[in-house]
Order: sequence, then C-alpha cells, then structure tokens
Amino acid sequence: MKKSTSLIDKEIGTRVRMRRISIGMSQEKLGEMLGLTFQQVQKYEKGMNRISVGRLVDIAKILGVEIHFFFDGIKSAKAEPGFAEDDSPAYIADVMSTPEGLQLIRTFTGIKSAKVRKSIVQLVASLAAQEEEERSS
Repeated sequence: MKKSTSLIDKEIGTRVRMRRISIGMSQEKLGEMLGLTFQQVQKYEKGMNRISVGRLVDIAKILGVEIHFFFDGIKSAKAEPGFAEDDSPAYIADVMSTPEGLQLIRTFTGIKSAKVRKSIVQLVASLAAQEEEERSS
C-alpha cells in the first residue's frame, strides 16, 4: 500500500522550490546534482512525492541551507488550537512563488542603505494605495 503525501510534504516541497529559484538554479540542475530527473524534482516540489530525510539533507547542502530551513514554522497536523503560533501570511508564499516577487526580494535584500530600503517601501505602499483608489472609483 502506497503512503500518500501530506500538507507538510507540500510545504517542504514549496520551500525547496522557493530556495532553488531564489539562488537561480533550474530543476534540471538540481536533479542532475541529486542524480534524478527534473520530473522527480518537480514531483518533490509539488508535494506529490515525499522527500526522504537523506535526500532532504542532500538538497539542503546543494541549496546552501541548513536542514531546519525546510521545517521552521511547520506545525504538526495534530496541534491543539490555541497553542500554535500564528501562521505566516499566505501572501508571503504567493510572492515567493512568482518570478517578479523573487526578483524584488533578491534585489531589495541587496540594498545596504536602510534609507533607500525605507524609500522603496514607501513608494510601493503609495503605488498600492493609488491602485486601490483607482479600483474603488
């Protein structure tokens, strides 16, 4: 009997994908380094196939992160209500899953000046408010 994957498998796969994309690595390259096809990497990233611990350790090394990167903030499906920390907003994963969002984050984190970063945040907030006004009109 084949075991099915869970939401945790999907979350870990999403984190693999986000990290791979953030460092500019293709599925083909990751697969090659793991001795797998890009289709298998794709299945891991979509949560269709469960990633073994040994394989995840290999992936972490290749992607240049510690193994805990894939688990931080994941809660057990059996957690009792009221005791868990707040979830990260869904929009974070949404932004990280788009090429524009990743490019924005990559570029933004490269800016050393706090003053420039603050100006960029103010600009984006102003543009978002303007867009909202236009939609409301």
